[in-house]
Parts: sequence; structure tokens; C-alpha cells
Amino acid sequence: MKLLPLVLVAAMTAVGTASAQAANSRLDKIKATGEITLGYREAAIPFSYLNDKQQPVGYSMDICYGIADAVKKDLKLPAIKIKLVAVTPSTRIPLVANGTIDLSCGSATNTAQRQVQVSFAPTTFVTATRFVALKKSHVNKLSDFKGKTVVSTAGTTNIRWLTQANQDEHLGMHIMSANEHPEAFLAVANGRAKAFFMDDILLAGLVANSHDPSQWMISKDAYTVEPYAIIEPKGDPQFKAAVDNAVKAMMKDGKIEALYKKWFTEPIPPKNINLNWPMTPEVKKVFAHPTDSPDPAVYKQ
Repeated sequence: MKLLPLVLVAAMTAVGTASAQAANSRLDKIKATGEITLGYREAAIPFSYLNDKQQPVGYSMDICYGIADAVKKDLKLPAIKIKLVAVTPSTRIPLVANGTIDLSCGSATNTAQRQVQVSFAPTTFVTATRFVALKKSHVNKLSDFKGKTVVSTAGTTNIRWLTQANQDEHLGMHIMSANEHPEAFLAVANGRAKAFFMDDILLAGLVANSHDPSQWMISKDAYTVEPYAIIEPKGDPQFKAAVDNAVKAMMKDGKIEALYKKWFTEPIPPKNINLNWPMTPEVKKVFAHPTDSPDPAVYKQ
């Protein structure tokens, strides 16, 4: 018996794997178990974070709960159990890809690089990379950090951009890597780093909840465009359609707009602080014309 060429074997294996994925949708598992597993973040205010009762809450969590309810109706289940699993920026994509969680509900940027491993639901927020620093540091632009120590969070698009900018512009910065946003913010507060580079809305949440918000500044310059979306498994068109249709339905009937108001323009737990972050033209655009594109140009006005 002749052995098949390795390339042909690999191609046949890939086809078989794709067929198996199509035949075994997450919807089948959810229908069989009556359970959907959601990944949550512990400190991504106001998207997904723990309240004073150590329960995950936030804008993205509410969207995911809406998706779970829509899936329950699609599958004609009498009820659906929601299992919650904590994730970090470094673990969220692997956990969706390997089937540990069905959706990751947080502050994840949709990029072409990430779409190699996972898919994304329609964009539900648009933000940008900026930096936060203490006002007394007197820093205003990227070049002010030449030779200085700065920090960002591991597993994020922001630290990837920062590393590349450091190299391209020959800034000689020392870039610290933090596991979570509060750790990075603390590094600036205690003087270990001059600034924390992250999405501006997340920085605003940290400043608003700090001991003295008046001590802090967020840069005027924006360095990247970051479209946020719920992370979905790749290669599962049935599940993607169910999730995407649920998000689009929430956009069409005004539920997401109401959630935006709840989490960005009203007092939120645990300290009842109002972020006062009105809806931007970019967010209004994606609500009116849903897209799961990773291209930053799609989101620019």
C-alpha cells in the first residue's frame, strides 16, 4: 500500500477537522448540557469586573447574559445555566479556542492577528490606546518617555503596540508587564513606572476609582483604534450566527444603547462613581451598522 504524500494527508486532516467542528457546534453542547460557559474579567471596569459581593458585573457581562438568553430561546431550552470562569488577557483566547469557555466577556480588541485563533461578535465599543500618569510627572507625549520605565498589561494589543513603537522610534524605554490593569496602575502610583499605556476607557475607570482622581492625567494623544467585541470560537458558523444575531437584535431594539447608558453615564458599583463617558460617534456608527471587522480604518470617522 502506497503512503499518501504528507501534504495530502495534512490537507485531508484539515478538512476532517473542519467538518468535525461544523458537525459539533457549541450549540450542540449547550443543548445537551443546558449550560453555557462565560469567561469574565476581574478588573476591567466597566466591562467586566467584580463588585463588592465578588460577583462579575459590567457592560460586556450584561451583553453576554443577553446572548445566553437568546441562545436559550433559539434552542427551546426551558432554562439555561450560566457557568462563570475567570480569565485574564493572556488566558482568554486560549480558553475560548480549547473549549473551556464558550464566550469571553470583557474588553477584548478584535484584530486580524487574533482572528487566526478565534472569532469576534459584532463590535460593541470603540476605544483607543492612551497613557495615564501622575500630573506631577509632567509627561504629555510619547517622546517624553525616552529612557524611562513604563508599564502595560500582558496579553493586550496595547503592550504589543508599545513594544513596536519603542523599537521603531528608538525610545529606549523599559517596558514592564503587569498581569492585570490594577497592578499596572499601582506601578505608576508608587513610582515604579512613569505611565501606564492602555485603552482610554479602562484608564478612566481606574482613575475614577482611585484614592484621589485629581492627581492623574490621561493623555490627549490617541495612538491606536481598539474595537471591542465578545470573543467567540473560530470555525463554528452555527454558534457564531446565534451569538451575532443576538447582539444585532440588542442593537436594533435599543437594549445595548440602554446598557451603554447604564454603565458609562450613570453611577456604577461598587463606589457609585459615574464615568461620564458619552457615546462617541464611532460607537453610534457600529450600533447603526454592526460589523465584526478587525480593520481599524472601518471605525474611523
